[in-house]
Amino acid sequence: MPHIKVQSLPSEKVDALIARDPHFLFRAVSVEGNSELLGVVYEDEPFMLEIKRKEDASLLLKSDVISRPLDANKIKKILTLLIAELQLDVLHSNLAFSPHKPELAEGYHKRIRDFEDPVFPQKKIAIEVGFGSGRHLLYQAKEHPDTLFIGIEIHTPSAQQVLKQISLQGLKNIWIVNYDARLLLEMMPSNSCIQVYVHFPVPWDKKPHRRVINEGFLQESLRVLEPGGELELRTDSDKYYQHALEIFSAPPKIDFRVEKNRDLPIVSKYEERWRAQEKDIYTLTVYAREQSKEKVRTYDFKFHKTAVPTNLETLPRKALVGRDHFVHFERKYRIVGSKNMMVRCAFGSFDKPEHKYLIQEGETLHYYPQNPVKTEVNFLAHQQIGECVYG
Repeated sequence: MPHIKVQSLPSEKVDALIARDPHFLFRAVSVEGNSELLGVVYEDEPFMLEIKRKEDASLLLKSDVISRPLDANKIKKILTLLIAELQLDVLHSNLAFSPHKPELAEGYHKRIRDFEDPVFPQKKIAIEVGFGSGRHLLYQAKEHPDTLFIGIEIHTPSAQQVLKQISLQGLKNIWIVNYDARLLLEMMPSNSCIQVYVHFPVPWDKKPHRRVINEGFLQESLRVLEPGGELELRTDSDKYYQHALEIFSAPPKIDFRVEKNRDLPIVSKYEERWRAQEKDIYTLTVYAREQSKEKVRTYDFKFHKTAVPTNLETLPRKALVGRDHFVHFERKYRIVGSKNMMVRCAFGSFDKPEHKYLIQEGETLHYYPQNPVKTEVNFLAHQQIGECVYG
C-alpha cells in the first residue's frame, strides 16, 4: 500500500492547506487522541489518509481501509501533493511511479453505487465471485465477447492486477468490482445472469460462518439467474464440498449436479498445484428453473430528522444487536475547526457487514464515502442509527 513516513506533520500547516487547497477537505482527531484522519479527494474520488504515530515518534501516512481507492496511483498522487505543499521531511516512502507498469482500465472498474440503476452493455451477463488471479475470468471474456463478465473480488491487489490485464489484452466486456460479493449480488436485477461462478472460495474450516456459500447466497444466486442459468461451485476442500452439498440439498425443490475431477479448458494456478498433488476437485452446479420477482429497492439512506442530533460522543460503545442486524459505533472523531463529529461505524448483516463513516455537519448527518448498499438489513440498521443519533 502506498505510504510515507515523516518526522513531523505540523497541524497548523495542515489546517492552512485545507483552507486553500480543494484536494484536502478536513482533519479529524480521534476522541482518544491516538490517531487522525485527513479527508481528501483526488480525481473526484473521496477517501481518507490515516495518520498514525509510531514508537519512534515519526508519523505514518497511508490510506485508511474503509475508503481506500482501488487505484493506488490516486493515493500516491495525493501523498506526493501533500509532501510538496507542506515541504515534508520524508524518512521513507514507496511512491515511485513506474513508466513500465500498465495503467488500470479505470472505465471497467465499477463501484457499488453503479449498480443502483445499472445499464449493462451486453444482454448476457455472467458473474465470477472471488476471481483471484483472474485467469478464468479473462479466458471466459475472450471466449465469449457477447457476454459481460462481472468479476467481484474483495482482495484489492487481485482486482488491480486484472484491471491491468484488461488494458493489456484490450478486453471490452469485463467489469471489476472491489467489494463484498454477497452485497453486490443483492444489487443485481432478478433474472439478469446466465452464470454465477464461485471457484475455489476460501474454505474457512475454522470459521464456517464466513463461507460465501450459505442459504442466503444460494437464494440470491437463484434470484439473479435467469431460468436455465447456473451457479457453479468448484472446490478442492472435502469439508467445503460437504458443506455446499448440505446447503444445496436444503430447499424443498432444487435441481443440481455433482461432478468429480471435471476438466476445464482453463484452470487457475492453484488448481494446477492441487491436481499435481492428486487432490480431488468437486464441481457442484445448481440450475435456476423459475422466473424470480424483481426486488424492490426504495430504501432511503438519508437522515431526514430536523431535530438537533445528540452529542455523538455519547453514542453507545457496545454493539447494538437485533434479530437480523447489528450496529457498532467503533471509533469517534472530532473534526478540527468545527463543532462537528465523525464516527466510524460497522452495521448491517452479521455475515456481510458494511463499514462506513458517519459525518455530522451541523444538524445533518451523512455516510462517507458513499451510502450503504440498498438492502433490507442495512436499512434496518440505518433506522437504528437514526434513532440513536436523533432520539
